[in-house]
Amino acid sequence: MQLALIVPGRLASTRFPQKLLHPILGIPLIVHTARRIQNQVPDLPLFFAVDHPDLSQILREHGFDSILTRSDHSSGTDRLAEANANIGAERVVNVQADEPMVTAGQIRQLCALIQSPGTDLATLAHRFHSPEDFLNPNQVKVVISSEGTALYFSRSPIPYPRDTSGTVTKEWLQTQPCYRHLGLYAYTREFLENFTRLKPSPCESIEKLEQLRALENGFRIAVGITDHPSIGVDTPEDAQLLERLLRDQPSG
Repeated sequence: MQLALIVPGRLASTRFPQKLLHPILGIPLIVHTARRIQNQVPDLPLFFAVDHPDLSQILREHGFDSILTRSDHSSGTDRLAEANANIGAERVVNVQADEPMVTAGQIRQLCALIQSPGTDLATLAHRFHSPEDFLNPNQVKVVISSEGTALYFSRSPIPYPRDTSGTVTKEWLQTQPCYRHLGLYAYTREFLENFTRLKPSPCESIEKLEQLRALENGFRIAVGITDHPSIGVDTPEDAQLLERLLRDQPSG
């Protein structure tokens, strides 16, 4: 298999217990994500890599394939690697199970990036427009090189506006390279196999960002810019917002 979509799913969640089973308009969140992906890119093989039989069962009931992985993985990437050891895809696109508004454009952009020569993994970013988001540690930032590769990811506001002593305005953001990292990835099979052998790195452990393990070990991360921000569900409040967005969407 040349390319597969694999969605890692973990039942436990610190901020939102069992959020992937949380009903959104009466349907579990993970099923919303599965249906969205199937609708957006029906031509790509889709698998879920989950850590609990309850997730496997609900996916199976709705007609989706899943692989039951170990429950002690330290990252979603490790879970993907275990699943792809069974699937055997040369390249893997990773969509988060709690981001049910992913678009076909984003997925196909990742497919193109991961096929670029010398690219070990690829991801997406979106320009910041809100100072509050830029200063929020839950909104991960990425600094991008002139070649379109990641230089660093952080929860801190980077690049730091030294001339304004840290003051950030909408006008300042409009003219600066300030990008929010989106939790969408693509990997080569070789990268996934190598990643599982690496120990968590110092900056990864400090920032709690697993993509830093790749950077600290010299891997090349291609970053594509998208105009469409993803919508993730990390809290019950996020779930309520998603429910309102879906309810307001025009039918058909």
